[in-house]
Amino acid sequence: MAADFKTAQPREYYRRFLKEDVRPDGRSLEEIRPTILNVGSISTADGSALVKLGHTSVICGIKAAIAKPAAEKPKQGFIVPNVDLPPLCSSRFKPGPPSDQAQAVSQLVADIIKNAGIIDLEDLCIAEDKLCWVLYCDLMCLDYDGNIVDACMIVLMAALKNGEFFWFVCVCVRVCVCYTNICEQQNMCIRDRILIADPTVEEEDLATGVVTIALNENNNLCCLHKPGGSPLTENQLQDCINRAKVRTVEVRKLITTTADSVER
Repeated sequence: MAADFKTAQPREYYRRFLKEDVRPDGRSLEEIRPTILNVGSISTADGSALVKLGHTSVICGIKAAIAKPAAEKPKQGFIVPNVDLPPLCSSRFKPGPPSDQAQAVSQLVADIIKNAGIIDLEDLCIAEDKLCWVLYCDLMCLDYDGNIVDACMIVLMAALKNGEFFWFVCVCVRVCVCYTNICEQQNMCIRDRILIADPTVEEEDLATGVVTIALNENNNLCCLHKPGGSPLTENQLQDCINRAKVRTVEVRKLITTTADSVER
Protein backbone atom coordinates (compact mmCIF):
# COMPACT_ATOMS: atom_id res chain seq x y z
CA MET A 1 0.00 0.00 0.00
CA ALA A 2 2.80 2.42 0.94
CA ALA A 3 4.66 1.58 -2.27
CA ASP A 4 1.58 2.39 -4.34
CA PHE A 5 1.12 5.70 -2.53
CA LYS A 6 4.78 6.55 -3.07
CA THR A 7 4.46 5.87 -6.79
CA ALA A 8 1.21 7.79 -7.21
CA GLN A 9 2.08 10.81 -5.03
CA PRO A 10 5.83 10.89 -4.34
CA ARG A 11 5.87 14.49 -3.06
CA GLU A 12 3.09 13.90 -0.57
CA TYR A 13 4.75 10.64 0.46
CA TYR A 14 8.01 12.44 1.30
CA ARG A 15 6.20 15.43 2.80
CA ARG A 16 4.59 13.27 5.48
CA PHE A 17 7.97 11.95 6.56
CA LEU A 18 9.71 15.33 6.47
CA LYS A 19 7.02 16.88 8.66
CA GLU A 20 8.19 14.45 11.35
CA ASP A 21 11.88 15.36 10.78
CA VAL A 22 12.69 11.95 9.38
CA ARG A 23 13.18 10.43 5.95
CA PRO A 24 11.70 7.27 4.43
CA ASP A 25 15.01 5.43 4.85
CA GLY A 26 14.95 6.16 8.59
CA ARG A 27 17.64 8.83 8.58
CA SER A 28 17.33 12.16 10.32
CA LEU A 29 17.49 15.27 8.14
CA GLU A 30 21.20 15.84 8.88
CA GLU A 31 22.32 12.21 8.84
CA ILE A 32 24.83 11.02 6.23
CA ARG A 33 24.57 7.53 4.80
CA PRO A 34 27.24 4.98 5.80
CA THR A 35 30.50 5.67 3.93
CA ILE A 36 32.83 2.80 3.07
CA LEU A 37 36.24 3.47 1.49
CA ASN A 38 38.88 1.24 -0.05
CA VAL A 39 42.18 2.49 -1.47
CA GLY A 40 44.62 0.88 -3.89
CA SER A 41 41.71 -0.77 -5.68
CA ILE A 42 43.36 -0.68 -9.14
CA SER A 43 46.85 -2.19 -9.15
CA THR A 44 47.74 -0.72 -12.55
CA ALA A 45 46.89 2.87 -11.56
CA ASP A 46 49.26 5.38 -9.97
CA GLY A 47 46.64 6.00 -7.31
CA SER A 48 43.14 4.59 -6.87
CA ALA A 49 40.20 4.26 -4.51
CA LEU A 50 36.63 3.01 -4.30
CA VAL A 51 33.90 4.65 -2.21
CA LYS A 52 30.41 3.52 -1.34
CA LEU A 53 28.14 6.28 0.00
CA GLY A 54 24.90 4.55 0.80
CA HIS A 55 24.01 2.91 -2.52
CA THR A 56 26.11 5.35 -4.57
CA SER A 57 29.44 3.80 -5.57
CA VAL A 58 32.30 5.50 -7.44
CA ILE A 59 35.75 4.21 -8.36
CA CYS A 60 38.69 6.44 -9.23
CA GLY A 61 41.93 5.62 -11.00
CA ILE A 62 44.77 8.11 -11.53
CA LYS A 63 47.40 7.87 -14.26
CA ALA A 64 50.40 10.18 -14.42
CA ALA A 65 51.65 11.12 -17.89
CA ILE A 66 54.22 13.53 -19.27
CA ALA A 67 53.23 16.51 -21.42
CA LYS A 68 54.35 20.02 -22.32
CA PRO A 69 53.18 22.86 -20.06
CA ALA A 70 50.67 25.35 -21.41
CA ALA A 71 52.31 28.37 -23.03
CA GLU A 72 50.62 30.78 -20.60
CA LYS A 73 51.65 28.67 -17.56
CA PRO A 74 55.12 27.28 -18.37
CA LYS A 75 55.87 26.34 -14.75
CA GLN A 76 52.71 24.31 -14.09
CA GLY A 77 51.47 20.82 -14.72
CA PHE A 78 47.87 19.66 -15.02
CA ILE A 79 45.24 17.72 -13.10
CA VAL A 80 42.36 16.55 -15.28
CA PRO A 81 39.28 14.96 -13.63
CA ASN A 82 36.71 13.17 -15.75
CA VAL A 83 33.47 11.77 -14.33
CA ASP A 84 31.74 8.96 -16.21
CA LEU A 85 28.07 8.15 -15.55
CA PRO A 86 27.57 5.01 -17.67
CA PRO A 87 24.29 3.16 -18.26
CA LEU A 88 25.44 0.39 -15.93
CA CYS A 89 25.12 2.70 -12.90
CA SER A 90 21.54 3.81 -13.61
CA SER A 91 18.86 3.46 -16.25
CA ARG A 92 18.64 7.27 -16.43
CA PHE A 93 21.94 7.36 -18.35
CA LYS A 94 22.16 6.23 -21.96
CA PRO A 95 25.04 4.94 -24.12
CA GLY A 96 26.89 7.52 -26.18
CA PRO A 97 28.69 10.79 -25.46
CA PRO A 98 28.96 12.02 -21.84
CA SER A 99 25.64 13.26 -20.54
CA ASP A 100 25.11 16.89 -19.56
CA GLN A 101 25.13 15.82 -15.92
CA ALA A 102 28.44 13.97 -16.28
CA GLN A 103 30.01 17.05 -17.88
CA ALA A 104 28.59 19.32 -15.18
CA VAL A 105 29.91 17.10 -12.38
CA SER A 106 33.34 16.89 -14.06
CA GLN A 107 33.50 20.68 -14.29
CA LEU A 108 32.38 21.14 -10.69
CA VAL A 109 35.02 18.69 -9.45
CA ALA A 110 37.65 20.53 -11.53
CA ASP A 111 36.55 23.88 -10.08
CA ILE A 112 36.73 22.57 -6.51
CA ILE A 113 40.23 21.17 -7.09
CA LYS A 114 41.39 24.47 -8.55
CA ASN A 115 39.83 26.69 -5.87
CA ALA A 116 41.01 24.50 -3.00
CA GLY A 117 44.60 24.36 -4.23
CA ILE A 118 44.73 20.66 -3.45
CA ILE A 119 47.90 20.28 -5.51
CA ASP A 120 50.47 22.98 -6.21
CA LEU A 121 50.57 22.69 -9.99
CA GLU A 122 54.13 24.01 -10.01
CA ASP A 123 55.16 20.85 -8.18
CA LEU A 124 54.08 18.95 -11.30
CA CYS A 125 56.57 20.86 -13.46
CA ILE A 126 59.62 18.84 -14.54
CA ALA A 127 61.36 21.40 -16.75
CA GLU A 128 59.98 24.89 -17.26
CA ASP A 129 58.20 25.28 -20.59
CA LYS A 130 59.39 21.82 -21.61
CA LEU A 131 58.03 18.95 -19.53
CA CYS A 132 55.40 18.53 -16.82
CA TRP A 133 53.22 15.87 -15.22
CA VAL A 134 49.55 15.46 -16.06
CA LEU A 135 47.37 13.61 -13.57
CA TYR A 136 44.42 12.06 -15.37
CA CYS A 137 41.77 11.31 -12.74
CA ASP A 138 39.10 9.00 -14.15
CA LEU A 139 36.05 8.60 -11.94
CA MET A 140 33.41 6.05 -12.87
CA CYS A 141 30.09 5.68 -11.10
CA LEU A 142 29.23 2.03 -10.53
CA ASP A 143 25.89 2.60 -8.79
CA TYR A 144 23.98 5.89 -8.84
CA ASP A 145 21.76 6.85 -5.93
CA GLY A 146 22.27 10.57 -5.55
CA ASN A 147 24.92 12.83 -4.04
CA ILE A 148 27.40 11.98 -6.80
CA VAL A 149 29.53 15.10 -6.23
CA ASP A 150 30.30 14.20 -2.60
CA ALA A 151 31.14 10.63 -3.58
CA CYS A 152 33.43 11.83 -6.38
CA MET A 153 35.32 14.22 -4.10
CA ILE A 154 35.81 11.59 -1.38
CA VAL A 155 37.12 8.97 -3.79
CA LEU A 156 39.31 11.48 -5.64
CA MET A 157 40.91 12.72 -2.41
CA ALA A 158 41.54 9.13 -1.33
CA ALA A 159 43.04 8.20 -4.72
CA LEU A 160 45.31 11.26 -4.69
CA LYS A 161 46.48 10.38 -1.20
CA ASN A 162 47.00 6.76 -2.25
CA GLY A 163 49.29 8.01 -5.01
CA GLU A 164 50.92 10.49 -2.59
CA PHE A 165 50.10 13.40 -4.87
CA PHE A 166 48.80 15.86 -2.26
CA TRP A 167 49.08 17.00 1.33
CA PHE A 168 45.60 17.84 2.55
CA VAL A 169 41.97 16.89 2.05
CA CYS A 170 39.23 19.04 0.53
CA VAL A 171 35.71 17.83 1.32
CA CYS A 172 32.38 18.85 -0.15
CA VAL A 173 28.87 18.33 1.20
CA ARG A 174 25.64 18.41 -0.77
CA VAL A 175 22.41 19.61 0.81
CA CYS A 176 18.92 19.56 -0.67
CA VAL A 177 16.29 22.25 -0.14
CA CYS A 178 12.74 20.96 0.33
CA TYR A 179 9.36 22.31 1.32
CA THR A 180 7.05 20.39 3.59
CA ASN A 181 4.01 22.60 3.13
CA ILE A 182 2.93 23.99 -0.22
CA CYS A 183 -0.30 25.91 -0.74
CA GLU A 184 -1.43 25.44 -4.34
CA GLN A 185 -2.98 28.78 -5.28
CA GLN A 186 -2.63 31.21 -8.15
CA ASN A 187 0.09 32.95 -6.14
CA MET A 188 1.77 29.91 -4.66
CA CYS A 189 2.63 30.32 -0.98
CA ILE A 190 5.59 28.30 0.14
CA ARG A 191 6.65 27.88 3.75
CA ASP A 192 8.31 25.43 6.14
CA ARG A 193 11.54 25.28 4.15
CA ILE A 194 13.90 22.54 5.38
CA LEU A 195 17.37 21.26 4.51
CA ILE A 196 18.41 17.63 4.16
CA ALA A 197 21.99 16.39 3.87
CA ASP A 198 23.33 13.63 1.63
CA PRO A 199 20.23 13.29 -0.58
CA THR A 200 19.33 10.09 -2.41
CA VAL A 201 18.44 10.31 -6.09
CA GLU A 202 14.72 10.37 -5.21
CA GLU A 203 15.27 13.26 -2.83
CA GLU A 204 17.29 15.17 -5.40
CA ASP A 205 14.55 14.69 -8.00
CA LEU A 206 11.91 16.05 -5.62
CA ALA A 207 14.00 18.86 -4.14
CA THR A 208 13.34 22.48 -5.00
CA GLY A 209 17.06 23.26 -4.95
CA VAL A 210 20.50 21.81 -4.25
CA VAL A 211 23.60 23.45 -2.81
CA THR A 212 27.11 21.99 -2.76
CA ILE A 213 29.70 23.36 -0.35
CA ALA A 214 33.42 22.53 -0.36
CA LEU A 215 35.86 23.34 2.44
CA ASN A 216 39.64 23.03 2.46
CA GLU A 217 41.77 21.68 5.29
CA ASN A 218 41.53 24.97 7.19
CA ASN A 219 37.74 24.90 6.89
CA ASN A 220 37.87 27.83 4.49
CA LEU A 221 35.09 27.93 1.91
CA CYS A 222 36.53 27.14 -1.52
CA CYS A 223 33.31 26.40 -3.40
CA LEU A 224 29.64 27.22 -2.95
CA HIS A 225 27.69 25.88 -5.91
CA LYS A 226 23.96 26.53 -6.14
CA PRO A 227 22.59 26.26 -9.68
CA GLY A 228 19.31 28.13 -9.33
CA GLY A 229 16.37 26.67 -7.46
CA SER A 230 14.94 27.90 -4.18
CA PRO A 231 16.78 30.79 -2.52
CA LEU A 232 18.42 30.37 0.87
CA THR A 233 18.75 32.90 3.65
CA GLU A 234 22.12 33.85 5.11
CA ASN A 235 21.34 31.76 8.21
CA GLN A 236 20.47 28.73 6.10
CA LEU A 237 23.70 29.02 4.12
CA GLN A 238 25.63 29.26 7.37
CA ASP A 239 23.80 26.15 8.58
CA CYS A 240 24.97 24.32 5.45
CA ILE A 241 28.56 25.44 6.02
CA ASN A 242 28.41 24.31 9.65
CA ARG A 243 27.19 20.89 8.55
CA ALA A 244 30.04 20.73 6.03
CA LYS A 245 32.58 21.47 8.79
CA VAL A 246 31.34 18.50 10.79
CA ARG A 247 31.44 16.26 7.74
CA THR A 248 35.00 17.26 6.83
CA VAL A 249 36.28 15.92 10.14
CA GLU A 250 34.61 12.56 9.46
CA VAL A 251 35.90 12.29 5.88
CA ARG A 252 39.47 13.28 6.71
CA LYS A 253 39.57 10.69 9.48
CA LEU A 254 38.13 8.05 7.12
CA ILE A 255 40.69 8.77 4.39
CA THR A 256 43.64 8.91 6.78
CA THR A 257 42.65 5.75 8.64
CA THR A 258 42.05 3.81 5.42
CA ALA A 259 45.31 4.97 3.85
CA ASP A 260 47.31 4.16 6.98
CA SER A 261 45.86 0.63 7.16
CA VAL A 262 46.97 -0.03 3.58
CA GLU A 263 50.48 1.30 4.21
CA ARG A 264 50.87 -1.02 7.20
